[in-house]
Amino acid sequence: MARSQETFGKKEVRNKKDKKRKDKEAKKLARKDSDSKGGGLEAMMAYVDENGQIVDTAPDPLAKKKIIKAENIQIGVPKREDLPEMDPIRIGNVTFFNDEKGYGFIKDSETSESLFVHINNCEGEIKEGNKVNFEVEMGQKGPTAVRVKIFK
Repeated sequence: MARSQETFGKKEVRNKKDKKRKDKEAKKLARKDSDSKGGGLEAMMAYVDENGQIVDTAPDPLAKKKIIKAENIQIGVPKREDLPEMDPIRIGNVTFFNDEKGYGFIKDSETSESLFVHINNCEGEIKEGNKVNFEVEMGQKGPTAVRVKIFK
């Protein structure tokens, strides 16, 4: 009688490969079953709404959409006549003044912006805390208070 050419080691390797192939098929079928029952990737998805809360449903992109008409879009700088006219003489308080260096800052009471002032632009002596009236002109580095006088 002739002996089989297949050794025990070869049989064992073949059996392991067959078992691995069958396990892979079983896992594939299980995945298909879970996907058809509502599991899978879609069940794992989570979304964040506009308030930062985690929700299961995807946000509707059209729900918060604003409709803007092309006629309402204004391109360019508004004309001078549209801007309100400011009084050329303004009133403000001196927030800081250095007598040694001869400069300081005035806080405008209407616009609350801080303006630079130099001693050469003052008509009289000013100190911190004084209420003053002044005019605004563009200086080298921005708006500057000129013709500063103590307000009475």
